[in-house]
Amino acid sequence: MFGELLDVFHQARLAKLKLDDGSWAMECEFLKHLAKVWNRPDSGIWEVRGPGKHYVSSKVMTWVAFDRAIKSAERFGFKAPLAEWRSLRETIHRDVCDKGFDPGQNSFVEAYGERVLDASILLMPSVGFLPPSDSRVVGTLAAVEKYLMRDGFVLRHDPRRVTEEKEPIEGAFLACTLWLADAHLLAGHVEKAETLFDRVLEVANDLGLLAEEYDPIAGRQTGNFPQALTHIALINTAHNISAAKAASGKPAVQRSHA
Repeated sequence: MFGELLDVFHQARLAKLKLDDGSWAMECEFLKHLAKVWNRPDSGIWEVRGPGKHYVSSKVMTWVAFDRAIKSAERFGFKAPLAEWRSLRETIHRDVCDKGFDPGQNSFVEAYGERVLDASILLMPSVGFLPPSDSRVVGTLAAVEKYLMRDGFVLRHDPRRVTEEKEPIEGAFLACTLWLADAHLLAGHVEKAETLFDRVLEVANDLGLLAEEYDPIAGRQTGNFPQALTHIALINTAHNISAAKAASGKPAVQRSHA
């Protein structure tokens, strides 16, 4: 969450929103704490029960926290220990690339030392950790499509994942399907992104509302309803598709629920 928070502050400044005078001091305090704890295990974005792990997406977001703080300091002239932050940013990046990537699958994985994936690694190009053209990102997208897709939708957990906890069969996470669409957009695959986007729109109810998950076997939405995470992802992808269409000179397709 530190990465999410520092990114929000940076985006707010770029958008010329008025922030409290104490905001930068607070961010610096957050980063002092993060510098001490970034290399500890945690429960990951999905709050997985059991002992903590070094989740790749969590480590990436600690990188985001330092990256956005550095960019804010550089752009807006804030006083900051830039040499320390740049060193930590580089250390975290190297740590993730060395320990969170499986050369055998040519993919980033859920956690250090594992082979299974999870859908949160799709956010790596969106947050700027690596360019979409990087072979490791390309390989990760291919691995997600191979192992995490069910009937055209993306699961958040790898079906190959073994757990001692008895869990119900989960539907596909709709936000994750949209994250894949965003990753394809960044890679220039607009048609693939539109197909995924339309697929999610098609399962919305008569009011255009979406749940947390979709069960393609039962043909119904499931999980928390309505789910803010899904709708935020939907808005982001709609915006990204429109921007990609505008950049290419093609008209954006009008969609009933968008």
